Amino acid sequence: MRYRTLGKTGLEVSELGFGAWGIGGMSWIGADDEESLRALRLAIDRGVNFLDTAYAYGDGHSEQLVGVAVRESEETVYVASKIPPKNMEWPARPGLRVEEAFPGDWVAACTERSLQNLGLETIDVQQLHVWSDEWVGQGDWLNSVDRLKRDGKIRFFGVSINDHQPENALRLVDTGLVDTVQVIYNVFDQSPEDALFPSVEAERVGVIARVPFDEGALAGSVRPDTTFPPGDFRTEYFSGGRKREAWRRVQAIAADLDVPVEQLAERALRFCLSHPAVSTVIPGMRSTRNVERNVAAAEAGPLGQRELAKLGAHRWVESQDG
Repeated sequence: MRYRTLGKTGLEVSELGFGAWGIGGMSWIGADDEESLRALRLAIDRGVNFLDTAYAYGDGHSEQLVGVAVRESEETVYVASKIPPKNMEWPARPGLRVEEAFPGDWVAACTERSLQNLGLETIDVQQLHVWSDEWVGQGDWLNSVDRLKRDGKIRFFGVSINDHQPENALRLVDTGLVDTVQVIYNVFDQSPEDALFPSVEAERVGVIARVPFDEGALAGSVRPDTTFPPGDFRTEYFSGGRKREAWRRVQAIAADLDVPVEQLAERALRFCLSHPAVSTVIPGMRSTRNVERNVAAAEAGPLGQRELAKLGAHRWVESQDG
């Protein structure tokens, strides 16, 4: 496993992180707690030292599982979590004041709740689960963040940028107040390269890249006839003609790279790791099988310029619209 510095935090984190949304038991349907714990333990054993969870992932269930794995490990493992907006709106609508989403007392109370779920004294990276650049200079959330740092409840602070809105955090990055940003970045949605990545590199802000497989499409596991369990968010995400169009595009990528569709997941993960602004990539890994595959892909390292140039031509801006 290779490691990179998480921006100005100075933390040396594994290039492959563990995205713990899928083990929360909600939105992603079908997770088994025992298999989730086996996956967490195996990931840590393989050198993964960065686990990203959130209270919203199963109302704290994901945090509880992550806490079990971290507390029983003798390795140094860094934990990132997220504070849900008080109004429970994802993403934040334009014009919303930050006091409606993240009042200072809510930031503090949610952090305490996450610490209880994790069974830890400190969260290494605490994040706001949505963000709007309209909030820069608003509210008392930052006072609460500073207090949590002084009290040793959190070490560093970041935000999870709204889906497919990488430019909606540029003002925050420029303030120097944020240690990390989490953003969707994959072969389809390459938009963080346009403005966000140059900005975070200039400010030494760590980047946590999420959704490297576009919820399974770039792994070749979503086809026109694919169905999802009742209640699974992917039913809505791949609604309309998106399954058919994503599959068409995935086949085109495989043909362009001259590889089987089954090998695209490896290329998709390595694509994310090829950008120097990225500190870690956090695919969901609900099974030991997925851990083994993703560890092998990460250990293969960044892609060569020839493949990167080919993948650069497969940007799909429309992916943000479903």
